[in-house]
Amino acid sequence: MRGRAVIAAIVVLVLGLAVGVYLGTRRSQSATRRPTAVSRTASSRRKRPPRPIGPHNRPVPILMYHVIGRAPANSPYADLYVRRRDFRAQLGWLVSHGYHAVTLHSVYRYWRGRERLPSRPIVLSFDDGYRPDYTVVAPLLERRHWPGVLNLEYAHLIHQDLTGSMIRRMLADGWELDSHTLTHPDLTTVDSTRLRREVVRSRRLMQHRFGVRVDFFCYPGGAFDTRVVRAVRAAGYRGAMTTRMGLAGPAQRFTMARIRITSGDGARELAKKLAEAR
Repeated sequence: MRGRAVIAAIVVLVLGLAVGVYLGTRRSQSATRRPTAVSRTASSRRKRPPRPIGPHNRPVPILMYHVIGRAPANSPYADLYVRRRDFRAQLGWLVSHGYHAVTLHSVYRYWRGRERLPSRPIVLSFDDGYRPDYTVVAPLLERRHWPGVLNLEYAHLIHQDLTGSMIRRMLADGWELDSHTLTHPDLTTVDSTRLRREVVRSRRLMQHRFGVRVDFFCYPGGAFDTRVVRAVRAAGYRGAMTTRMGLAGPAQRFTMARIRITSGDGARELAKKLAEAR
């Protein structure tokens, strides 16, 4: 009997030790897992970009270019041509004075309080869609890691002033694509059917062909009225550019002013126009 009692006591002792080890292991595993979960949460919080602070309503300059190159003899639109050397000088002046090119999309996000901008942001917009946008402008901007904004008249793509592959390369380098209608009419003079086609279809075609969002519009010839602005809003654009002189501000997103750069303008003239726009 005494032997059986000893054996029973040993069995109880062994079982007790086993249960204790098991519970201790569970507590240890549980304690290990909890800090890991907290650590992951803290880590994910640390990786979130800080939300921009302060007012987001300062105006931004948008430069308006057309063709970079020498105007053909007897061109009726010679004023639209800016010589290459003048354009290079303007870029050099902007860099030396602390400017940094951004897209309209970034400006819009800044106005909405979702993004920070450089201390001196500037938008470089190019209307219509000419071959030098790819052969001259794009390489100069790429060296500086600057984006441009292409306001494309879709007819220029059809006539291959710019080709689809050229535009895709520009987009890959950070350019933004915006609509300048299908055929560049004075939108204040067209009927409602054509107005809708020029505004809506141009956007759909560009988005479908290039697989990017087309969120901004550029009024051909700067012509717009209440009806045209209403059509642009209804088409889903987030803003629109005019040819009016000045800085673009959030209160006039659908009538954004720009600074027109014309033939004969060099770095000095650019600096003067920027100062006058403020």
